[in-house]
Amino acid sequence: MKKIDVLILTNNEEDVIENAIKSVKGWAENIIVVDAGSTDNTKKICEKNKVRFITHSFTDFSAQRNFAIDQAKSEWVFYLDADERATQAFIEEVKMRIEDTDKSAFIIKRKTYYFGKDWGMEDKVTRIFKKDKFDKWTGVVHETAHVNGDSGRIDSPILHYTHRNIEQMVTKTNNWSEYEAKLRFDADHPKMREWRFMRVMVSEFMRSYFKDKGYKNGTYGVVEALYQAYSIFITYAKLWELQTRKD
Repeated sequence: MKKIDVLILTNNEEDVIENAIKSVKGWAENIIVVDAGSTDNTKKICEKNKVRFITHSFTDFSAQRNFAIDQAKSEWVFYLDADERATQAFIEEVKMRIEDTDKSAFIIKRKTYYFGKDWGMEDKVTRIFKKDKFDKWTGVVHETAHVNGDSGRIDSPILHYTHRNIEQMVTKTNNWSEYEAKLRFDADHPKMREWRFMRVMVSEFMRSYFKDKGYKNGTYGVVEALYQAYSIFITYAKLWELQTRKD
């Protein structure tokens, strides 16, 4: 049977990391947690669950993922975020697919949960790699994986418990918006004007509430859509701040 290492990146994930670990324990040959310097109980929880815990200074998300894969020893690797859970159906499908394949990587599905509620949404990400076919991750925030060879697909989804509570969401937005704003600034984004703020906020609300079908989830959907508008406002407000300093 082909062996697989599971790589988990963390930064203050005490509320979710144990469930992530437990979802792959007994399947993974090694579980390797690469931590960006958590100040909560993340390390203690990892030590209690007897996984390999490595602290690595954070520069950007691609660099963190590239460091993590260098720590792996098995033929295959699977990146699992701390707020994700592997299901038994997913594990069984992966075990079968990697046993005899000419694929270098696999794209997986994630079933989205907001506020612990099934949102009726799925997205796709490339997360499983044959280690000797992997090249590198690129991108500061929205990382892209580069591999030598073709990618297959895993049909059984993992579970993604994002946007668990308002406090967690605000913290995440504040952190990510720094990178998002800098990327736009470095790309010479047009000067922020009053109408640009309104346009991006309305667009995000509409995307979340209608395209992503938040309206099907009652008050949860309204709160999520309003939050998405707020989140994009923070990114563009920080961009405006950078542009103002430049002037």
